[in-house]
Amino acid sequence: MTAAMYDLAIIGGGINGVGIARDAAGRGLKVLLVERDDLASHTSSASTKLVHGGLRYLEHYEFNLVRKALKEREVLLRAAPHIIWPMRFVLPVDEGMRPAWLLRLGLFLYDHLGGRDILPATKSLNLRKDRRDDPLQKRLKKGFAYSDCWVEDARLVSLTARDAADRGADIRTRAECVGLQRDADHWDLQIKQNGETITEQAKILVNAAGPWVDPVTALYDRSNHAAKLRLVKGSHIVVKRKYRGEHSYIFQNKDGRIIFAIPYEGEYTLIGTTDEPWSYAEGDAKISDGEIAYLCDAASEYFEIPVTPDDIEWTYSGVRPLFDDHSRSAATVTRDFVFDYDNENGAPVLSIFGGKITTYRVLALQAIRTLSEALDVDGDDWTKEAHLPGGDFAPDGFDVLVDQYAEQWNFLDRSILHRLVRAYGTDVAILLKDIQNIADMGQPFGAGLYEIEIRWLIDREFACTAEDVLWRRSKLGLHMSDTEQQVVALWFAQQDQRTKANLDLS
Repeated sequence: MTAAMYDLAIIGGGINGVGIARDAAGRGLKVLLVERDDLASHTSSASTKLVHGGLRYLEHYEFNLVRKALKEREVLLRAAPHIIWPMRFVLPVDEGMRPAWLLRLGLFLYDHLGGRDILPATKSLNLRKDRRDDPLQKRLKKGFAYSDCWVEDARLVSLTARDAADRGADIRTRAECVGLQRDADHWDLQIKQNGETITEQAKILVNAAGPWVDPVTALYDRSNHAAKLRLVKGSHIVVKRKYRGEHSYIFQNKDGRIIFAIPYEGEYTLIGTTDEPWSYAEGDAKISDGEIAYLCDAASEYFEIPVTPDDIEWTYSGVRPLFDDHSRSAATVTRDFVFDYDNENGAPVLSIFGGKITTYRVLALQAIRTLSEALDVDGDDWTKEAHLPGGDFAPDGFDVLVDQYAEQWNFLDRSILHRLVRAYGTDVAILLKDIQNIADMGQPFGAGLYEIEIRWLIDREFACTAEDVLWRRSKLGLHMSDTEQQVVALWFAQQDQRTKANLDLS
């Protein structure tokens, strides 16, 4: 038996898919989103974790993309100041690379293209007199400091999905779309979940499957259509902290690209990214020896103490599903999003190519506006002023919030509360509402993780496995021993056994 028809079915639980689900659900539409794996399990958790305009895109004359992204920085900062916060970037001037006047011109444009109310303007630096020179080679004498924002990328996805669900969207993870049938006025979706395949119907389909947009298209269009994706792998390395301070560095490379070095998870420095062609035949995206060498060599051109492969604590890689604009170099392929809307050959379908985390909200709004006639909704920008869950406090109010909760739950270590507020913002007050002492937190797992938080993530943020909790809803896996991580996995296995036993009894 088929359930009532959805207005919109979305395939893909990355940032674009959940952003569209949230926008649509907030308009009162009946929305279904299906994701084959976990939310943000691929591209959307493998970014450089920046909300930024994309300074280097100015060189490729992508002024519209940069302007669009710059305008979004403070919109997202206000919406989720717990998982997004301002960050200062130091750009050293390196002889033989882009000259100082060109960098200054680019940064002038960067400061003025999108407008700023919160983020400070660019400043010239004498690196000989600036403490941020400490880790750098002494040959570097001048530089600039400019502003962008940091984002906990996978948390942005899960919080956006939660907001969509709170507004009525049906969010299903570990649910793979294995078949699509296009009729004149609706779509039939065959969805495989928990070993069963069911059929759902929707008036409109949105293909937001990221790197798998083309394979999803092939489920209903088996003609020899030309692939529209250019798949580019980006890899990052994480090393022990290279310097003190909360600022980041942006380094120019001899090949014309740039890399970032960014404070990460308190104890580490994140270095990335690369641009390598990728194909489905390669399987899961993984860093190559060549990428490791590239990142180590590029960072070592600037740091006084070289970065070597032995310094690496962790790596991650993701595939960017860029629209194939036939650029010769992967580095110059447009990072802007492109829509393919077909409403002439049956029920409407919107396929999405490319996009950046920074512009996901604008992408979602544009998607709804593209579909507005078919959906019979207006295109008002309701999400511009809306907070994400836990984000209803001022962008400069984080420390005040930590102080407030530290006083209320004074038996918890401040470092634990700091991390909780960074993850959940004002929702900490709900998470800890009934907690009177440390025993009420439930089983401790290490690195400040307790059972109460895991249950919150299962109940509110679609977590199903230890990996979901330790590597996407958080990065606690970096701070835990293998044994501690195994205990978390065992806890999940025990919950599954109890659930199965209860179902058998019923």
